[in-house]
Amino acid sequence: MTAPHNIQTAVIQKAAHGDTDAQAWLYNNYSKAMFNICTRMTGNTAHAEDVLHDAFILAFKNIGHLKQPEAFAGWLKQIVVNACIHHSKKTFRWQSWDEVEYDATDEPTTWWTNISLDMVHREIKKLPDGCREIFVLYAMEEYTHRSIAAELGITEGTSKANTTGQEDY
Repeated sequence: MTAPHNIQTAVIQKAAHGDTDAQAWLYNNYSKAMFNICTRMTGNTAHAEDVLHDAFILAFKNIGHLKQPEAFAGWLKQIVVNACIHHSKKTFRWQSWDEVEYDATDEPTTWWTNISLDMVHREIKKLPDGCREIFVLYAMEEYTHRSIAAELGITEGTSKANTTGQEDY
């Protein structure tokens, strides 16, 4: 084993060998950000906690396969997002936009200039399950509609409709 280049690399190497203190350090340093992703995607604190737990178990089980320890944060984020997607496939019933009631009478405004980030998160949680997950993947995690559709087993048009309210482009 080569000498680690920094503290995180050393911790990841120890975690890969089952060191529970190293795993706890990684959990403490990354769980809040990963929990926020889970909460936004599931819209439910209890589900977010379950998904986060499962994602960290999977990450620690597979951390030995991580080739570049400096890529840990991105690698973990992908595991968390995939765990959220897996959760949604078990719990959500996807609807095409035609099946969803939608009121397009609201005029666009500059609402975003007068609200807090907490309010944005509360409103994201109020979105219907499928719509919320697609919105988070597209707007916050920067997935393309094509990749969202492939991951969730839906059409690209359904993905687009759940973030814009329009199906034809």
